[in-house]
Amino acid sequence: MPTPLLVQAMRLPFLTGSLVPVLVVAAWWWGRGSMPWDLLLLTLAGVGCLQSGANLINDFYDAVGSDPLNRHATIFSGGSRVIQDGRMSRKAVGVLAVGFFVAAGACGGMVAAMDRPWALAVGAAGLAGGWLYSAGPLALMSLGLGEACIFILFGPLLTWGVGYVLGEEFWAVAWWLGLPQAWQITAVLWINQFPDMAADAAASKNNLVVRLGLAKSRVLYAAMMLAPFPSLAWLVHGWGLTPWLYLALGAAIPTVRAVAINWKSYDDPAALVPAQALTIVTHLSTGLLMSVGLLIGAWLS
Repeated sequence: MPTPLLVQAMRLPFLTGSLVPVLVVAAWWWGRGSMPWDLLLLTLAGVGCLQSGANLINDFYDAVGSDPLNRHATIFSGGSRVIQDGRMSRKAVGVLAVGFFVAAGACGGMVAAMDRPWALAVGAAGLAGGWLYSAGPLALMSLGLGEACIFILFGPLLTWGVGYVLGEEFWAVAWWLGLPQAWQITAVLWINQFPDMAADAAASKNNLVVRLGLAKSRVLYAAMMLAPFPSLAWLVHGWGLTPWLYLALGAAIPTVRAVAINWKSYDDPAALVPAQALTIVTHLSTGLLMSVGLLIGAWLS
């Protein structure tokens, strides 16, 4: 059964990359004060629109870059393929991207109007990062800066901004709450660049995997996948958060499996698909288990 067009174009399953960290901060805030549900829902909508716009603008630019050259696209990498499959025109993808960015701006404007004026600045930073990751004149993904951009945008900056929206000030602990999943979302991007490496190199999309090569990149992938777990200790012992956060250690199970597959099959695109899936599962399960741990800690305190 064909994937619905909008689901494929937006790369809807990948929206967990931005929405789950929002839930982590919401769970943390639950233990501190009353939950502003209207602001939380607007934040989820705005963040989802921002990521959807970024995904679409990435397809728009890659359609004249690496995507036509990619012979090893998987269900997780190589873009949405809606342009290459003839399901949408490049122009339509660009218009849809702008539409999602406008919708994200509208959500940010409503949040700002509800006594959260700095939400617009944080949202604008997210929009700029999402745009400049793919688009000129910078095209950060081609400069070897895309991975750092994703780390900040989908990790500390996102959770810091959500903490502000929910709690009316910028909390340092909210910044650090984004650290475990920052490593993991960067690992998602990182492993998805393995099957794309030949096409990316041919299109001068010189991300860090292209620059380092696959053998060295698998070492850094393993480090990224393991880094979230000491980050949990930093949150518990450095910031006094509940030890129930250690529930997220349960995500070590898919982590070890993903690292093992990548280590053995790093140069085989088809064999990497299970590792790509497990990397997403690791990000999702870590965020959900962190949320559950924070809620349990709040309930027991």
